[in-house]
Amino acid sequence: MTDVDPTSTFRGLPLTAEQDAEVRHYIKVRTQRGLPWDTAELNAILKDMLQPPADGNDEFDAPADGTKAAAERAMASVNEAMEPIEASEERNAAMESEGMKGPRR
Repeated sequence: MTDVDPTSTFRGLPLTAEQDAEVRHYIKVRTQRGLPWDTAELNAILKDMLQPPADGNDEFDAPADGTKAAAERAMASVNEAMEPIEASEERNAAMESEGMKGPRR
């Protein structure tokens, strides 16, 4: 495989070899079909390639907080005087009920 550096990639952009090949393939196909290749679609592809991927933490924080809040609300319905099995069943029923309500806004 050849080394890829900004001078050898499309428009000197910091693309990986796979990304550069994908851009060049897009241009080749568009040219073969007689279509313009310098389009908004190509710009969107490049923008997507150049943006760093999300760290993933944002996607998981909110649902975890919601789950924790639902569990706390479910625990509030459990009485300390209940038998352990009854308390567990009550907690599970409350969690199911909270889950059916959907996410809080």
